[in-house]
Amino acid sequence: QVQLVESGGGLVQAGGSLRLSCAASGRTFSRYFMGWFRQAPGKEREFVTAISRSGGNTDYADSVKGRFTISRDNAKNTIYLQMNSLKPEDTAVYYCAATQYCSGYGCYKPITYDYWGQGTQVTVSS
Repeated sequence: QVQLVESGGGLVQAGGSLRLSCAASGRTFSRYFMGWFRQAPGKEREFVTAISRSGGNTDYADSVKGRFTISRDNAKNTIYLQMNSLKPEDTAVYYCAATQYCSGYGCYKPITYDYWGQGTQVTVSS
């Protein structure tokens, strides 16, 4: 079992930056493929980015590519999401998620992930 706790959300002006963190419990954190998803009001939860167990491979949604960076520190059981050049359309609740296995397009789907944090609100004003 893995428990995930996000932090770092808040209100920022367009063009600004935020850094989200997701702390995981347990000793097997390095066995998990990790992802960030977001959900805006009235919309479905969508994939933002994901990182492999070692951190050597990452993937991003086209909408955030070049602006967001995911990273992980397995010694600290934590993943991070550095968000730069934020836009009003980035406004959403951001969730981190964990799965022991994903492959191909499955890694982009919320249903693939077994564990979720409670979410942290990110609001970008114009």
